[in-house]
Amino acid sequence: MYDFAIIGGGIVGLSTAMALGDRYPHAKILVLEKESQWAFHQTGNNSGVIHSGIYYKPGSFKAQFCRDGSRSMVEFCQKHDIEHDICGKVIVATEAQELPRLENLYKRGLDNGIAVRRISPEEVKEIEPHVSCVGGIRVLSTGIVNYKQVCLKYAEIIQQQGGDLRLNTKVIQIIQKGKNQVVETNKGNFETKFVINCAGLHSDRIAKLGKANPEAKIVPFRGEYYELTPAKRYLVKTLIYPVPNPDFPFLGVHFTRMIDNSVHAGPNAVLSLKREGYKKTDFDLRDFAEVITYPGFWKLAAKHADEGIQEIIRSFSKAAFVRSLQKLIPEVQAEDLVPTHAGVRAQALMNNGSLVDDFLIIQGDNSIHVCNAPSPAATSSLEIGKAIVRQIPQPAHLQSLVT
Repeated sequence: MYDFAIIGGGIVGLSTAMALGDRYPHAKILVLEKESQWAFHQTGNNSGVIHSGIYYKPGSFKAQFCRDGSRSMVEFCQKHDIEHDICGKVIVATEAQELPRLENLYKRGLDNGIAVRRISPEEVKEIEPHVSCVGGIRVLSTGIVNYKQVCLKYAEIIQQQGGDLRLNTKVIQIIQKGKNQVVETNKGNFETKFVINCAGLHSDRIAKLGKANPEAKIVPFRGEYYELTPAKRYLVKTLIYPVPNPDFPFLGVHFTRMIDNSVHAGPNAVLSLKREGYKKTDFDLRDFAEVITYPGFWKLAAKHADEGIQEIIRSFSKAAFVRSLQKLIPEVQAEDLVPTHAGVRAQALMNNGSLVDDFLIIQGDNSIHVCNAPSPAATSSLEIGKAIVRQIPQPAHLQSLVT
């Protein structure tokens, strides 16, 4: 019998287990992950950025968790000797018509309590000599890290706390048994008093197994990247982002220097035909049918038809992808770029076609379901874990597990 069972071994599931171990040191905690390693999907395929929180609506969970999470992530890396670099980034306007949006983003950064300053095109070139722009802002607190390494440290701490970590264990069903729940898996059944669903790309399905209604469906978007050849890495010193379109949910193609000194360029954002579809040819009939028959998807597609078409063109045309990158760094040529790994983002979408813009954490019967945790979830993971633990009801039996 476990006190808590966490489904999902990505960075949010592991941070939640670690926070539970801190809060309830005598609790029996179980983490179930269907893959053979931790952080296999979203966490292990992201850009490794420690985000500042500049993009997010003031007062939102994203803004709050990201601002606080950025600080706590850096402190965690320092404490555990995890390689990281607070290199900062520039966000640049490449056309005059983007300057009002850049100014709005600057003000949002100030509203969110972030260290941000306006910089001229000349000042941008002092930081990133190869960028072409008409204005920019400098975000000092942005950094880079390898989140897989962070997750391995989380898992190590959970084991030290006495937690039970199970890889290669896929959840099949959740059955109510009195006040408890039985989590049925391919490796046997586990009885628990409380379930926490951090299943990422499958979080809506796990919620339904637990008789909870997320009122949203996970729609997978694949982000495809190129990597600068080693000879051209000098073109990028830190992180270079365009001014995002506030009406479109993605940040646009950008340049990211990774912690291993490679430089990734991208991503675009295209519908994936499989929830774990990292290749253009990946296809799953169930996943595809769920999206294509979901009214919310067609409403979203109609609203963002022009942007969606451009993303698809970039997916199949390297030349189009390169042209987008050349808006930031005109020197970049097609031969300077080679394909690298893609990532898949689990985006919750409402039936009315609106994207769930914030973290979505819902209560069930003796359960909590994290049904939307896109970027900046990795940056925010320590704060999300603590917030989930705070939302757990306090029955009498938990008090005996505190000390």
